[in-house]
Amino acid sequence: MSRNFELLKQAGTTLEVEPVPKLQTAPAVVKSNGNSHRNNSGLNIDRLVNDESLKLVQRLFLMQMGVSPRSVVFAGIDQGNGCSRMCATAAQTLAENVSGSVCVVDANLRAPSLAQFFGVAHHRGLADFAVGENPIQNFTQRLRPDNLWLLPCGSQAFDSVNLLKSDRLKTWLPHLRDAFDYILIDAPPLNQYAEAIGLGQLADGLVLVLEANATRRESALRVTEMLRAAQVQVLGAVLNKRTFPIPQSLYHRL
Repeated sequence: MSRNFELLKQAGTTLEVEPVPKLQTAPAVVKSNGNSHRNNSGLNIDRLVNDESLKLVQRLFLMQMGVSPRSVVFAGIDQGNGCSRMCATAAQTLAENVSGSVCVVDANLRAPSLAQFFGVAHHRGLADFAVGENPIQNFTQRLRPDNLWLLPCGSQAFDSVNLLKSDRLKTWLPHLRDAFDYILIDAPPLNQYAEAIGLGQLADGLVLVLEANATRRESALRVTEMLRAAQVQVLGAVLNKRTFPIPQSLYHRL
């Protein structure tokens, strides 16, 4: 058993699921100069992220025997785990495969990035809702496909710590649930900030994003226990930035 698989198993649940026939995968969300992103081993990072988001969408939303979660928080253990990219790609994949509306929320007010990923402006969003009077739907932006929406973080001129404690901000998720069928939320890293725990308590659960060969087992276990103590349901764990001991072309034939 590999160290990466063991870390995933201890942190939560792995995402090994059978493929769903004719499931649509989302295109890469990060805009670039036309070159695909590759790691030092020559692996196509965009394709790997799409593969993991596909498994995640299958497990959480499309293969549930009972009621699937409607609001899910994505949170990395540490900064730079690829959580934002995974959240954005999962939202696109979900929107491609359901008829209902999907809203992806940038709740990482400390280091927002989803607007940049989707190539849209982020001057109005969650932070502006917190200090204004307009309904939350007024701050969402429609993306592609047509049933996908983005709620950016908004203005970065506010104190994110005090902003997240505001009474008005506590009402945004129930309002979004009335307006959208699915809500995917990008949160700050768990090892550094407490916001993801609070968001997880409001949502239906949380997905942990771990980085292969970087996330320490002790950190993952400590964070998992912390989430359980706060009564946040850990819906699963994604092992991001994996490397493979065999060539990528052969791996995708297996």
